[in-house]
Amino acid sequence: MKQVMVVRSDLKMGKGKIAAQCCHGCLGAYKRANPIKVKEWERSGMAKVTCKVGSLEELLELKKLAIINKVPHYLVVDAGKTQIPTSTTTVLAIGPDEDEIIDKITGDLKLL
Repeated sequence: MKQVMVVRSDLKMGKGKIAAQCCHGCLGAYKRANPIKVKEWERSGMAKVTCKVGSLEELLELKKLAIINKVPHYLVVDAGKTQIPTSTTTVLAIGPDEDEIIDKITGDLKLL
């Protein structure tokens, strides 16, 4: 069981901004997840992985795959109060779900 945060590297966000955006995504997807899978994820240590993509288009393709595979997900859209413009899509959180299912979607991505 794991959850993956996919970050847009083209935005050149600072480390703190990335951390905050990933937290938004983590909680957003967690709230949408199947409670039985959440309990299994919690029992197994709540693994989280952070990967990167180079564009919004790549992020949206991954969102489509999450929908097709019926995996909980959350797309983070920033409020624009600090480093980036309002309504910029920054992160896609995928899962928690079984490793094999998540890997179908994110297995080819590079780690952040």
